[in-house]
Amino acid sequence: MTTKIIYFMANGRLERAEFGADCSAADVKDLFRAAAEAGPHHILKMYKPNGSMVNISPRLEANSKDSYYQLEVVASDLQSVGMPPELDNMDYRLHHLESKVIEDMRKTPDIICELKSQVESFKRKLESVVHLSWMGLFKDDSKQQLSKFSPKPKTPPLSSQEERQQVRRKFLNMSSLQVTEEVREHLKTPIFDNWQWEEAEMLVLLQVMFTDLDFLTAFHIEMYVLQNFLFEVYCHYNSIPFHNFQHCFCVTQMMYGLIWLTDLRSKLSRIDLFIMLTSALCHDLDHPGYNNVYQINAQTDLALRYNDISPLENHHCAVAFGILSKPECNILKNLSCEQYKYIRRGMIKCILATDMARHNEILNKFKTMQPVFDFTNKDHKEVLMKIMVKVSDISNEARPMAVAEPWLDCLLQEFFNQSDTEKLKGLPVAPFMDRDKVSKPSSQTNFIRFVLVPLFTELTKLFPCLEIHSYLESRRRRRHSVGL
Repeated sequence: MTTKIIYFMANGRLERAEFGADCSAADVKDLFRAAAEAGPHHILKMYKPNGSMVNISPRLEANSKDSYYQLEVVASDLQSVGMPPELDNMDYRLHHLESKVIEDMRKTPDIICELKSQVESFKRKLESVVHLSWMGLFKDDSKQQLSKFSPKPKTPPLSSQEERQQVRRKFLNMSSLQVTEEVREHLKTPIFDNWQWEEAEMLVLLQVMFTDLDFLTAFHIEMYVLQNFLFEVYCHYNSIPFHNFQHCFCVTQMMYGLIWLTDLRSKLSRIDLFIMLTSALCHDLDHPGYNNVYQINAQTDLALRYNDISPLENHHCAVAFGILSKPECNILKNLSCEQYKYIRRGMIKCILATDMARHNEILNKFKTMQPVFDFTNKDHKEVLMKIMVKVSDISNEARPMAVAEPWLDCLLQEFFNQSDTEKLKGLPVAPFMDRDKVSKPSSQTNFIRFVLVPLFTELTKLFPCLEIHSYLESRRRRRHSVGL
């Protein structure tokens, strides 16, 4: 029987592990858990020398002393939920099937490679997303030890209001704690993974964004007012598949990352940066999960109120300034009248620009300005601010595949919910939203080709550091090839 030798660093010591190819996933994890002196309900993470995470399983690649892995105990699992045995069993059966197929075909078929990838991805999510958030601020080991002997009694599910208040308590408890420099730096990148974070933690990170851009000092914002504002924004995002608070966070984080990546702090005023970040935060407030076309065709209250002109985007703006009208949430209350008007005008323009019906109009205007773009020109700057909010809003496909893929599932679910309702009401149904006509691989191909790539191409002309359109094109081709 062949054995595999793994070198890894645990608790500051270089360790050596040896196990056979037929060793189960549970046995391998127990081996590393013992080496790390971790309990049965601790969560382990293993990293390659380059910092990328690897899955702890029997198929862990052998290495040498010079290329050792780093093993870390990152948190305790409060719910004491282990990896489902069915998943490990599926993993074993897939591995066995692969061996049999290789014997017959001399190679691993693409479909098995894809299945293996999906199983590994799902296992990583179970290990790191459901039970782990990077800060781990409430993962208290003393409570974990107690839970082994006195399991928590089952409690009835919380109401929406109770859940929100629980998020608020966590947010306020965490808000005074220091977020590590590593997390702060990662927050400035387009590869940030939103799926690692709980809602309360996302509120903390939004607070970090406003703080690190020095908005509190510049605009005389009191911390408790900012916290009230952020929490009210959170409360005004609905629990729908796509246009929810997580989407709000992703768009705001992308805007924040682009501000740092393109060095906009040296090109635009702080008040313009504030407008863009706050617009990103508020751009989909109280989204009902049904787009403008539905609103107009169904003659909803929003369509009637705003005369069929960007009903959703007008509503998002109105909700944003409704929140700001509350004294305890008004982060603009210490500004001059002129500053308030400037911010309100800017936010309305940026949020209304997210209506995709205006996409070509705004992009073409940006194209004409491109050869002579001037950061001091008021009109040029205004169009750029709209473009930056638009890019942030539709940037999921520019993120790593592991982050982008779940978002596509969420988007399709919201599309299908709308088209199902449209069919029931006898309303027109867009083909790209119809579950009977659209496939997942093809659903984003045209979007990437005709919307994202042209937008990023123009933006890259102004900011060469954003060399991402070639990456988007390669992803479009990959989706297209999968759909053939």
